[in-house]
Amino acid sequence: MVVSLKDIFAYLKRDAAAGTITGFVAIPLSVGICLMSEYPIQTGLLTVVFACIVGFTTSLFKPGNFVGVPGIAAGLAPALALGVHTFGHENMPFLIFLTSVIQIVVWKFRWEGYILKTVPHYLVEGLLAGIGLKIALKFVPYMYAVEHESLGNWFNPERLFVLALSSISFVCFVFLYQKFKSSKPGIPYFLVIGFGIVISFYYDLPMLVVDHVPFKLVLPLPQPHEDPRLIHTIFLTFEMVGYALMLATIDVIEQVMSNVAIEKLDPLKRKCDSNNSLFSIWIANLGSSFFGGMTNLDGLAKGTTNAVAGAMTKLSNLFVALVIAIVLIFPKLLTHLPEYSLGIVMIFTGWKMIEGLKHVIHEGVYAFSLAIVCGLLVFRFGIFEGLLIALFIHALISIVRWKRDGVSNSKIWSHIKHRYSNPSDEVILQAVNTEVVHDLTENRNQM
Repeated sequence: MVVSLKDIFAYLKRDAAAGTITGFVAIPLSVGICLMSEYPIQTGLLTVVFACIVGFTTSLFKPGNFVGVPGIAAGLAPALALGVHTFGHENMPFLIFLTSVIQIVVWKFRWEGYILKTVPHYLVEGLLAGIGLKIALKFVPYMYAVEHESLGNWFNPERLFVLALSSISFVCFVFLYQKFKSSKPGIPYFLVIGFGIVISFYYDLPMLVVDHVPFKLVLPLPQPHEDPRLIHTIFLTFEMVGYALMLATIDVIEQVMSNVAIEKLDPLKRKCDSNNSLFSIWIANLGSSFFGGMTNLDGLAKGTTNAVAGAMTKLSNLFVALVIAIVLIFPKLLTHLPEYSLGIVMIFTGWKMIEGLKHVIHEGVYAFSLAIVCGLLVFRFGIFEGLLIALFIHALISIVRWKRDGVSNSKIWSHIKHRYSNPSDEVILQAVNTEVVHDLTENRNQM
């Protein structure tokens, strides 16, 4: 399906207004995700701009969703930080490139359905809760940081002022979010951050620091490691492939689940095509690997803001890109952002990811308990290890249950074959309970 020129600009005013609002909301979220991922802020913002341009372009002939906004995702932030620590910044472009190649394979053969069937959505909620806990705890120190530390007097008047300011602002942010989430979701971000900027002119507060990163295009090739032994090279290669598989899998899962929720937000009730969305994100990931960028997907927080603000088409993505491009060109604008304001936004984001566990309660004790276990495992051991252990526990319990009920091995095998026989979009949509999606649309604030 190719969109005509008339259709592209049919809702220009609405898309422009919505995209501008969403762009402003996306700035603090993207900055926080960059800090959590241990990526340069400018690199993350450039990734968002590039992903938005790709998202709009691909929507003209392969529309995935119609009001989603691509960008860097909070759910992948700890995984990217792990990659930086394990392989170094110099190898991240190659790993993002490898991730995009895996996503090309998933997109080509429509394997996203298999992935959704392998990882139950309640484990995904648990995984996101574990990540949310990491994000929230990471930014707690921002709520009490002071510009001038004093030895031997931690609870000094300056810190008490910042603590009081942070606490009151956080309560106001939550109140404003609850009041305006269904009509004007950008208001809490504008007011709390704007108030922080005004206060910073009168009080000495810790401000965001933005390091300059030169833009350059390079081939995403693996960089040599300090240990040249063959056995180490082989081991490192397997480790890199495993890491890219993990990154690609989580990226795909989050994109498909976001699509299910974004479809509910569409004002024209248009159907989403998850395979087309994967087409867009692998192109954006592939392109970002050439400038050292990050992974991307259509985050639900930005998509919700965009839809509620009145967006009708992906043209709104270009206005999101325009707003962020201005900050990218003039990075000094970000240095006016107080750290405590950023902390409020990111702690709230982490909390909303944890709050997603409540959508699993109605599915029974087993699903809820396993989701909590998965979240704790992810928090303690990391995304890849935590999810694998949770999947192993789930598989083991399933086998024990089948054996207890006297189910034969042949019937177990037949059940597995039947489950994976039809990985269509219809099955993907059935993978997430309608009630859960409705709650996600109403309450969840994920990137």
